[in-house]
Amino acid sequence: MTAAPATRFSVAVPRAERLDSFLADQLQLSRTTTARLIAEGGVLVDGVKARASLQPERGALVEVTFPERPLRPVTPSDIPLIVAYEDDDLAVVDKPAGLVVHPAPGHWEGTLVNALAARGLKLAGGAEARPGIVHRLDKDTSGLLVVAKTEKAHEKLGAAMAARRIERRYAVLAWGHVGAEERRIDASLARHAADRKRMAIVERGGRRAVTRVRTVARGGVADLCRAALETGRTHQIRVHLQSIGHPVVGDAVYGAGAHRRGDVTRAEAEALERSVPRQALHAAWLALPHPRTGAPLEIRSEWPDDLRPGLAIALHDTDLLAHPRPLEYLGFFAPGGVRERT
Repeated sequence: MTAAPATRFSVAVPRAERLDSFLADQLQLSRTTTARLIAEGGVLVDGVKARASLQPERGALVEVTFPERPLRPVTPSDIPLIVAYEDDDLAVVDKPAGLVVHPAPGHWEGTLVNALAARGLKLAGGAEARPGIVHRLDKDTSGLLVVAKTEKAHEKLGAAMAARRIERRYAVLAWGHVGAEERRIDASLARHAADRKRMAIVERGGRRAVTRVRTVARGGVADLCRAALETGRTHQIRVHLQSIGHPVVGDAVYGAGAHRRGDVTRAEAEALERSVPRQALHAAWLALPHPRTGAPLEIRSEWPDDLRPGLAIALHDTDLLAHPRPLEYLGFFAPGGVRERT
């Protein structure tokens, strides 16, 4: 079995970042892998072998040829999964927290792709060891993720993602009060200079990232917010919310110490911090054109059980612990502004 021979796409932004970084983001590969592909002559820009430092401009045709190396087989893993939607072209999985999306060094087994293999789901398209993967979620972020079942579906979904025709909206508990009006955060992201596992806002050399945040329900020390992605960068929502002083509740990387607020609210904030086992971020709402028919698809996912105690504490409403559809009840899926909690 060998990798797909080539992937072709056109640059949609006025000028991309350097080619190795640009391809790593577009193809969901590591920068080391894309740098190796470029060095081996496997990347053409407008028909010419490219350099890693090249910054291709809008309209440039990029062609990536993958070497025909034997692929590491995907070992099925018996991991329970919820498939929220499925047809002959695609599937939408409601990923649980703690599950890595695709195999990679250190995680060759026990990933979402391994779980899908165990379920018998046939995936197609994508880079080596990442069949069908169109976009990713962080390991400790739960929620909706779309995967392709055919090469054509993968191509169409990738194009729709690049053209911003796939809408992804996240439910998030954010420290403090974000405000009644929608906030649009436009700040470029790049790898942190000192810690390559983290992302940071940069003035130069990063990739543009845009997040729209609206408060859905105002709480005591934290609000329930809806975060909509205009771009899809690594850790985007988490870094953007930290940058405006409202980090994600339970985020050990970007929100450490956020609960240490004034004496009046400290006890409540510490109780909220103790109640969440991970970052309180959930991909709850996905809307996209079907890759074959073009018909609109909309899939929703309710607030996960492991974060219910935190939601109840933040919004001062213990009824949320047993409510069958807390996000729908709170108006997350409806247009409009803040719902006050008493």
